[in-house]
Amino acid sequence: MNITEGLEIYAVGGAVRDRLLGLPVTERDWVVVGSAPEEMIARGFQPVGKDFPVFLHPDTHEEYALARTEQKVAPGYHGFTFQADASVTLEEDLQRRDLTVNAIAETADGQLIDPWGGQADLAARRLRHVSPAFREDPVRILRLARFAARFANQDFHVADETLALCQRMVAEHEADALVPERVWQEMAKALMTSRPDVFIKILKDSHLLPVILPALDVGADQLALIGAALREAAALNGTLAVRFAVLLHRVDADIAKLSDQLRAPRHCRDLAVLVHQHYREYHRLASQSAEAVINLLVALDAYRRPERLADFTCACQAIFRAQGSEASASADSQALQQALAITQDISVQSLIDRGLRGPEIARAIHTERINRFQQRRSR
Repeated sequence: MNITEGLEIYAVGGAVRDRLLGLPVTERDWVVVGSAPEEMIARGFQPVGKDFPVFLHPDTHEEYALARTEQKVAPGYHGFTFQADASVTLEEDLQRRDLTVNAIAETADGQLIDPWGGQADLAARRLRHVSPAFREDPVRILRLARFAARFANQDFHVADETLALCQRMVAEHEADALVPERVWQEMAKALMTSRPDVFIKILKDSHLLPVILPALDVGADQLALIGAALREAAALNGTLAVRFAVLLHRVDADIAKLSDQLRAPRHCRDLAVLVHQHYREYHRLASQSAEAVINLLVALDAYRRPERLADFTCACQAIFRAQGSEASASADSQALQQALAITQDISVQSLIDRGLRGPEIARAIHTERINRFQQRRSR
């Protein structure tokens, strides 16, 4: 039995938007109109929604949500009640969505239902809110900024009226209800786009940046340098940890504390701290003593974690490429990798055979690394 047979089902959201833009569709979401939770369960769908009825298809594992409306009853993005029953229409469900480009539905035979002008906004490359209800959920400012970053290379822009609405939301303290976990979720996705700098710009323009990340509320010149470095990090296909470190490299703050406040994962926090502390040393490697270079490798824990060295050098390359030092940044990366390669295979057994023990071994290894690197430099 086809468990969807007889249901009024529409494809919605990102799948429709991306298909219309000619982009790959990686996952699909569906809205079911005129049904109820009991019917969905009886048909074999698996309920997964906590706040409103969402179900997984047992075979495709795609999400099917009952059409719903929502009503603001308390401050913050948790302050909603939902209605999801057979009386809710498709148009009502689409009206509660954030942006018009995400509020287009499609029937099984390809017919588009677009009551809020999403196709026109796609053509105009415009990100515009569907209705004044946008202001009821402050997470939508973050999502707006993320979509602006994701589609920046396709010349999308934020509608003036939507940006003005975001500014009013911040001014009226609606954004104060944002919690770090949600901020990080959206930030992490935005940093992994091709234009993470646009995410920061929209947060700045919407006045949200000083609310969620006051340490980044810096002058225009500083923010431009950070933005340029973020673009380079994306061009280098940097990891999330690399891009996060680049974001914070010029911030005058306790990076570990700031990262923890944002609920950043530990590997992102640790790299951000190291880049903040040492990126200037990276750009002076040619003039650094052999001991200073080895000390940097030790500080990075590169002998035990070479992948961290790769991330560190990627972040530093992005930073200095943004400042017009692309050639020297690449040379510095090669020099640091070479220093690691020629100093990492020291025999501990030979030191033990010489009668060294405990801390003496560690000191001897460090000295040998310095000597090896100095000899290579001399040649």
